[in-house]
Amino acid sequence: MSDFSTLAGNATKITARGFGWTHAGRKQPALADIDLVIEPGERVLLCGDSGSGKSTLLAAMAGVLGSDEEGTRTGEILLEDSTGMVEEPGRSIPVGLVLQDPDSQVISARVGDDIAFGCENLAYPREEIWRRVAAAKDLVGPFVPLDFPTERLSGGQKQRLALSGVIAMGAGVVLLDEPTANLDPEGARDVVRAVSALVEETGATLVVVEHQHAAWKGVLERAVELDRGRIVSDGPFAEVAQRRQVEGLPQARRLGEAELAGREAALWSTDLVTRYGPPCTISLPAGSSTVITGPNGAGKSTWLMTMAGLLPAKSGEIGVAEFVRRGVKGPPLRWKSRELADRIGFVFQNPEHQFVARTVAEELLVAPKVMRVDPPEERIAQLVESLRLEHLLDANPFTLSGGEKRRLSVATALVTAPEVLLLDEPTFGQDPQTFVELVRLLRQLADDGTTIASITHDPLFIQALGDHRVEVHGA
Repeated sequence: MSDFSTLAGNATKITARGFGWTHAGRKQPALADIDLVIEPGERVLLCGDSGSGKSTLLAAMAGVLGSDEEGTRTGEILLEDSTGMVEEPGRSIPVGLVLQDPDSQVISARVGDDIAFGCENLAYPREEIWRRVAAAKDLVGPFVPLDFPTERLSGGQKQRLALSGVIAMGAGVVLLDEPTANLDPEGARDVVRAVSALVEETGATLVVVEHQHAAWKGVLERAVELDRGRIVSDGPFAEVAQRRQVEGLPQARRLGEAELAGREAALWSTDLVTRYGPPCTISLPAGSSTVITGPNGAGKSTWLMTMAGLLPAKSGEIGVAEFVRRGVKGPPLRWKSRELADRIGFVFQNPEHQFVARTVAEELLVAPKVMRVDPPEERIAQLVESLRLEHLLDANPFTLSGGEKRRLSVATALVTAPEVLLLDEPTFGQDPQTFVELVRLLRQLADDGTTIASITHDPLFIQALGDHRVEVHGA
């Protein structure tokens, strides 16, 4: 990137005084008594356990928290730009926000138009908009052409698209909610480098919610920690990052070539061609945990959804062991919902794609209702406890934090005790403690005989659950 002046903006100050927010229908506030000053140009990590209010505070800073019908607020948050203008977020001072769920930010059908959307709202001249679009796309790193359809982007590519749009705006404050969570290692490094270069050249204020702290060493300087909606610590980044390291993970039980050759496959594909990606020949050994890695856009999620019976294949073979199909004929795509429910469980990359009920408690009962069986109350109670969902049973699933939604999606997939569990980025949004608890749960399931396959970019997850590793490369 040669012309950073194209992206320059005003460094913005953020001030919160006694700020609080309670979601409609929830008794406990998501945020309470937030007093915080972030000076212009500061680079701040916003951290805390899953559900502590990080994403809510980020949304409040961006002015997209919601209307009075969606919740009750107290106190105030103010922005001050370099000219001395002071106002509430969501008015004229530009704020760049990248959300946890990149799908919710895709606006246009083509990549270039999507990057340009924020600039158009700020009424930049047309020539200036496209200079900014090109500069922002180049800054994020190798991507796709500007006329590439956004519907064909992977989750990680959509995350980079959202960041490109924020960079193009040249906002004086940049707010990032787990920007590297769904990215392959190279893509994550590209994003961190792009953000670092942006704030170095423009002086923009930076606030990042991130559980992978190590990636931001040398970029972030300060860390503000939340617990149950309140600030509990505020200090140097290095101290907080050291204290919040992941510890106590189990170890994978690596399968050698001889073990793989002698173990029955639960699911397999032979030259399987799906909507995206190259033909795949992959085998999932029964009673073990397989991790599936590879660059964003290589077709990993599409392959997994095709194996789960959620997408049609173009060609090739899908194989299912008899102990999984238990008499059901044909490929999983042709199975009825109640036949799939206790045979192949699936956890989507975006948890909201599988929520259909009004409360968490009702969501946990959906699969038994589909199967027309009595709810396994003891199993549900165990899942609720192990995945820390007790305090959320009456909450609407769509109001949960990103990490809470992920844990709920795992719980719903496990209610019916399927023979095979397929997960797409299962540790997205998890703090160190819930990360360890979720990994331990999956490790125990595999040790007890459940066949598990997970798409992941997380090296710690791979170390704990990579009994068998499959690398998928793009076409």
